Amino acid sequence: MEGMSERAYAAHSGLSRGAVQKARKNGRLVLFADGSINAAASDARRGAMTDPDQQMRSRGSGEGMISGPGETASYIKARTLLTVYAAQDKQIAVQKKKGVLVDRARAETLVFRLARQERDTWVTWPTRVAALMAAQLSAEMEKASGVPVTIETAILQRVLETHVREQLDALADLRVSLA
Repeated sequence: MEGMSERAYAAHSGLSRGAVQKARKNGRLVLFADGSINAAASDARRGAMTDPDQQMRSRGSGEGMISGPGETASYIKARTLLTVYAAQDKQIAVQKKKGVLVDRARAETLVFRLARQERDTWVTWPTRVAALMAAQLSAEMEKASGVPVTIETAILQRVLETHVREQLDALADLRVSLA
């Protein structure tokens, strides 16, 4: 006998005898003319034809084993990272569909638009309410004093605008951070 028997090759390669038989049947082993296994050539052929992840599972082994051209541990780490990334990507997609996650640029645009609408509403408010407030104040003061009092709408509007602008200036210092 020139080479190894199935049992001897199984012990040499760290595989089960069934795995060696399967490799022989699938043509992953190099045989001598007498049917014995050429260990060195078979190791090389198996390394080239077998997925490193599959080799690790069949050996039942863990860290630090080298199979084929690269280290299996780094291959396993790379596959793990790819799997984790894919899972995170799917989780983000689900959160977007549920409405839990929103696009940051869109959210910032909406917040800016809302703030501008609020500011515009407050800027025009004194003009809308000055005449009504002047009439109400005049009526209340006349009722309290018994003397007709006239409050100028334009003066009240300027006073209101001044105070509203001061308040808006104070609010302008607020910054929204979506980070």
